[in-house]
Amino acid sequence: MTEKANVNENELPLENSSPGAYTDDKIKTLSSLEHIRQRPGMYVGRMGDGNHQDDAFYVMLKEVIDNSIDEYIMGYGRRIDITLQDTTISVRDYGRGIPLGKLVDCVSQINTGAKYNSDVFQFSVGLNGVGTKAVNALSGTFVARSVRDGKYKEAEFASGKLIREKDGKTDERNGTMIKFSPDPKLFPKIAIKQEFIEHRLWMYAYLNSGLSLYFNNQRYYSKNGLQDLIENRVQGENLYDIVHYKDKTLEFAFTHIADFGETYFSFVNGQYTNDGGTHESAFKEALLRAINEYSGKDYDAKDFRGGIVGSIAIKLQDPVFESQTKNKLGSTDVKSWIVPAVKKAVVDYLYRHTEEAELLIEKIKKNEDVRKEIQAVKKKGKEFEKKLSVRNSKLRDCKYHFGDRSGHGEETMIFLTEGDSAGGSMVQSRDPNTQAVFALRGKPFNCFGKKIETVYTVEELFCIMRTLDIEEDIENLRYNKVVIATDADVDGLHIRNLLITFFLSYFERLVQTGHLYILETPLFRVRPKGKKDTPKTTRKPASKKKKDAKDEESEIKPNERTYYCYSEDERDEKAAVIGKNAEITRFKGLGEISPKEFRQFIDENIRLEQVMIDQTKGIQDMLRFYMGDNTPERWEFIQNNLV
Repeated sequence: MTEKANVNENELPLENSSPGAYTDDKIKTLSSLEHIRQRPGMYVGRMGDGNHQDDAFYVMLKEVIDNSIDEYIMGYGRRIDITLQDTTISVRDYGRGIPLGKLVDCVSQINTGAKYNSDVFQFSVGLNGVGTKAVNALSGTFVARSVRDGKYKEAEFASGKLIREKDGKTDERNGTMIKFSPDPKLFPKIAIKQEFIEHRLWMYAYLNSGLSLYFNNQRYYSKNGLQDLIENRVQGENLYDIVHYKDKTLEFAFTHIADFGETYFSFVNGQYTNDGGTHESAFKEALLRAINEYSGKDYDAKDFRGGIVGSIAIKLQDPVFESQTKNKLGSTDVKSWIVPAVKKAVVDYLYRHTEEAELLIEKIKKNEDVRKEIQAVKKKGKEFEKKLSVRNSKLRDCKYHFGDRSGHGEETMIFLTEGDSAGGSMVQSRDPNTQAVFALRGKPFNCFGKKIETVYTVEELFCIMRTLDIEEDIENLRYNKVVIATDADVDGLHIRNLLITFFLSYFERLVQTGHLYILETPLFRVRPKGKKDTPKTTRKPASKKKKDAKDEESEIKPNERTYYCYSEDERDEKAAVIGKNAEITRFKGLGEISPKEFRQFIDENIRLEQVMIDQTKGIQDMLRFYMGDNTPERWEFIQNNLV
């Protein structure tokens, strides 16, 4: 009888010839641009096809324009020309021009640039020397041209690789021109929406009064900066003249409308911080202090903020943001100078414009009266709160939440879905760490035209408000994305509209700050006959999931795959790929999609459409038309648009 050797299996060597051998030749060193091409999401976020304002193309364009804006901020060049033809876009400024000897390095070498030097660029968001390099790496063609004092240099790249340089004399004005076209290998179905570009250009114009931006020869210009921004948003519905102040590092504007929500637009060095931050908090505090000092009263913050539409923009050296997306400022030292500066400016304005001051105080008093009425109604809400505190049976919460320090807050979302059927599938297929599910009980109450106390008397609306924790302040929001997930039918569309009406009526800032989304779910499944659902697998890290899915997909022939289609055209296209053996299933509701399949639609392949509003005026008219009482105009609209 032989004795079995006592061997630790973990110490057994691996054969070097095996495919997964960890040897010297497996270690790779990528150039900076190669790394960007392999991991583009680290630099420009979601790649996308151009149908979302945060898709990579618009981020790439922003990075290029930001450099031209920085020139203007430093006092060089009052015009920027932007042209778009097909998918090729060029940006030409009339600033100092990149130093000719460093042109190639500045657009191809990471951590190279003048923004590390505060004497050259005092205020800038992009301080990591990556922006233009990422655009270069992700472009099929990229041309950089700099003109300085009668001389020029031009460099042309293809997929991040330098292919041509030239230089010489010229009579052009000083400045820099960047022209690029997204690499079709990385952006196979790019479709550029001009309205997204136009929206960004208006923001640039508001933040840089006096600068002219020309997009395909159309001018974007603001004379009064943030005052124009607020004026455009309220569209004449302001109760008093817009208060506006501007100096070298601080600009703000605000007014009130006959509403009870609050809307803010905050910026740091030209970067829109849609989740606010320390500068926005300081702005709010200063406004309240100013009105209390002027009036000699002690008004409640809620009474002052009800109906306010305000904006603040600051210029800051070395800003600190709370996330890579720069959506929220975290610099703690800004309060010490923002609060006294804003307070002094507002108090001075109120003493010089007493009629406007009285209108402002009158609005605060109206808000105060409404708040006291609501206090009585809240007793009804207390009954609902007791039910919630015992157990909210309609909520399946997640482990992490927006605003906590787990590092997963940006990933958190809650699905507002119709009924237990769809909710059950989502609960089984969701990520319990970052995805919560709230199952609605039938159709929500139509709250259009109802007072704010309606939230405290309708249980369903109260539960939604408390689940999201937005009763006191939108900054308490527990989930980064509030996702409406309803069936793709008439009832589902109605529920979607009822929920959007609820948020726009009482919590408009949730929409204004970009936290409300609609889940796009497939209408059809196309697969070979006899093929079963994708087997359920355990959850893996996002990078591992995508890699495994890509590897698995590459091993399956196109006519043997399962396709999920979001339109009839897509259905027909995929059915043609599979051929006569194609089996087509029409999903009538979310409850018909199995949990095994649902995981794909709320996981790595999730499709979300952001609900956006561009201005305050017109929202109530729109809601009145679609959600108000039946009118002859609505009947005519329905009859003319029946399919």
